[in-house]
Amino acid sequence: MQHLLALLAILFMIATPAAADRLPTTVLPEHYTLWFAPDFQKDNFRGRETIRVQIAEPTTSITLSASEIEFRQVRVTAGGKSQEAKVSLDEKAETATLTVPQELSAGSATIDIEFVGILNDKLRGFYLSEANGREYAVTQMEATDARRAFPSFDEPAFKAVFEISVMADEGDTVISNGAEISDTPGPEPGKHTVTFAPTQKMSSYLVAMLVGDFVCREGTSDGTALRVCSTPDKKELTAFALEAAQHQLAFYNDYYGIKYPFGKLDIVGVPDFAAGAMENAGAITFREQYLLADPERASLSVKKRIAAIMSHEIAHQWFGNLVTMKWWDDIWLNEGFATWMANKPLAVWHPEWRVELDDVDASQRALALDALRSTRAIRTNVETPEQINEVFDAIAYQKSAAMLRMIESYVGEEVFRKSVASYLEKYAFANAAAEDFWDEVTRVSGKPVDKIMASYVDQPGVPVLSVSSRCQGSTTEVRLRQERFIGTPGATPATPQTWTLPVCLRGSKDAAVTCELMSQADQTLTLPSCGERVFINPGSHGYYFSQYEPRALATFTTGAGDLEASERLGLLGDEWWIVRAGRHDIDGFVDLTASLADDPTSAVAESVADRLSYTGEYLVEERQQPRFQTWIRETFGPALERLGLPGESAEDADRQSLRAAYVRLLGIAGDSPDVQRRARDLAIGYLSDPESLDPTLAPDVLHVAALNGDSSLYDQYVAQLEQTTSEPQQYYRYFDALSYFRDPALVQRTLEFAMSGKVRTQDTGSLIGDLLANPWSRDATWTFTKQHWPTLMKRLGVFQGIPSIVGALGGFCSEAAAADIKTFFASHQVAAVERTLQQSIERVESCAALHTRQSPVLTKWLERAGTGRTASRP
Repeated sequence: MQHLLALLAILFMIATPAAADRLPTTVLPEHYTLWFAPDFQKDNFRGRETIRVQIAEPTTSITLSASEIEFRQVRVTAGGKSQEAKVSLDEKAETATLTVPQELSAGSATIDIEFVGILNDKLRGFYLSEANGREYAVTQMEATDARRAFPSFDEPAFKAVFEISVMADEGDTVISNGAEISDTPGPEPGKHTVTFAPTQKMSSYLVAMLVGDFVCREGTSDGTALRVCSTPDKKELTAFALEAAQHQLAFYNDYYGIKYPFGKLDIVGVPDFAAGAMENAGAITFREQYLLADPERASLSVKKRIAAIMSHEIAHQWFGNLVTMKWWDDIWLNEGFATWMANKPLAVWHPEWRVELDDVDASQRALALDALRSTRAIRTNVETPEQINEVFDAIAYQKSAAMLRMIESYVGEEVFRKSVASYLEKYAFANAAAEDFWDEVTRVSGKPVDKIMASYVDQPGVPVLSVSSRCQGSTTEVRLRQERFIGTPGATPATPQTWTLPVCLRGSKDAAVTCELMSQADQTLTLPSCGERVFINPGSHGYYFSQYEPRALATFTTGAGDLEASERLGLLGDEWWIVRAGRHDIDGFVDLTASLADDPTSAVAESVADRLSYTGEYLVEERQQPRFQTWIRETFGPALERLGLPGESAEDADRQSLRAAYVRLLGIAGDSPDVQRRARDLAIGYLSDPESLDPTLAPDVLHVAALNGDSSLYDQYVAQLEQTTSEPQQYYRYFDALSYFRDPALVQRTLEFAMSGKVRTQDTGSLIGDLLANPWSRDATWTFTKQHWPTLMKRLGVFQGIPSIVGALGGFCSEAAAADIKTFFASHQVAAVERTLQQSIERVESCAALHTRQSPVLTKWLERAGTGRTASRP
């Protein structure tokens, strides 16, 4: 039966033509036997492999993925005859074609290869990491870097079983996907060989190997052996991650009704890691700062981030590992699903974290990208490694997750859970496409989910629903009009677009919610009562922008307290983008923010702070800055005074998050000398006693204290970096604060520091990106970046720090800046960040257009504002 299924798979794949950079589909792998021997003296590794394959039709050649691999010996055996193969390399396509003298017959064959590879310094493939004065050999294969570790069929549809052995130095731990089944001395002096159990069928990008003096904290969850591992100096920081993983694994077993499929689960903190984390089957890898923390000294945001990323990666064991997309154009089937699932176990484990508000915030981040003309569809054609890496963006993660939440709300949570479980069971250990998922949900739910998802998956952008209403006797007639939203003043879509989407509305605060499916450009709904206003998108479950008439918006400004916190967040985000698009003026929005000055929810305060910070930086004319800053201090200062600074140690974390948001808003956007002075005093105390300040408040205090900080304070922050290397959360508090020093001389010191050997490669791009994000360092950083571009390209590579830097260029706000960026990249083209560059340039141009349109409006508003909170138009 298995041979018949394999033959059918081969026949199906034969019909698929090879595309650019795609392997032929006439040879299918079934099983890899892999042996590796990393050598830290030579910074390379030896490898041997046997690949058992099925050949669909007679051939004299087999093409594999391979890059930076030196082939030593290659033999192919078929029909009982073994032949030595000639190897032809195509460096551009990253392939190796194995050619034999005599034709290989259709059927089973084996490929035996001896090879040598590079333990590179680019954080991809099989690479070197350094910590504590020694080297580690670790892997990161996604998306197309398994080919740097071993010749392979390095595409997601080519699933196979992997049986791995590693010969390592005596005393070193070895971790891989499977459970360890033997650890024997030798066979070479000073070595030992660890052999792992065969994996389940999986894609090559999920292979993992880690070699070094890792130590592990052990546990179990629902019968599965579980370990969280780190370098020896950080083992004490693994307890929180282990507790989170134990809860999450049990939750997912119950939710899916499918037992965790990969036997054991190791979770490993890696000192140098380009990604945030990677879902390798049975052996998840993490950047240390996203895994390791002392829960007593970690902020609320850090604990939530560690738990959420952990949950995301464990969710991948089902979404991505058990069922894998057929090709990278459907990467959302991996990332969108894992993002959608991530907060579900957290909501049960820590309901006080209110992670449903984090979901709304994540949707807003996706909407910000989808508001660009240069956004992409969820499913986007990709072929080259550069194109593939660029689709790991907010569209794949946050937009896809938001769409899934909308569908879940539409069909009901339990029906959606059953649909998901049915999909996973149907395609277990196989590959699927978008249609496979939405067909299954449509079948199980009995609702037209396929039409909704097709409209969101296969076309770019996002709809905006314009809402108008009027009373008709005892009912309210609501007219909705949909069109594609473009977040640049005066911009219009190239062609008309419509979506099929569930739309929900509510009249008064306690009124029932009415939902209907909208598929036309214009549609009229009727609510069963006549009220003053209509609120669209209750709960913020829908993925679209809402545009109200100005009179309706004014009712929310005076009555925002009637909305749930998730709805206040959605309203703030939507109205912000309605202003950004030139559909409304800024004065109504700042009135709305003022009405939320006493909001008790930290997520709302953080949203207000972010939007007003942008407003102050980009829309307020220079001569109006003192007036705007005074308005911020007078409007939001009383809230901080009531909270107190630094507050009481017994206060809950959300109250500290609220306090931190106001410290940031008043200290930076409000340029409050008083808040800055108090922040400096608190920072000085924190430098000598980390217990003196709540960990949730500490990062913002350090940032605000740095604004007017001198070289003495700067030196103290840098000294802390050297003293906190074994505690990632403390290290990055000070590291991230360096970009907040406004003194030009200290900006230059930070730039030089970013390029020094004291900063890990994984962090260089983010530090330069942070400097580009801040107005006081932006120009100097861009000049520095242009001067050091060749060095940055060589050091960072195109798949890690460079995208962060190019993305941060969107922080400029003038036509001149846009022209300068275009000119530079016209002669410094980087294919791997082409879309990111387009989006950054569009953000710059959009900001410039917004400034032209809204600065005069804001000036008039400020002149009317006086000392009051709002200055609504008469």
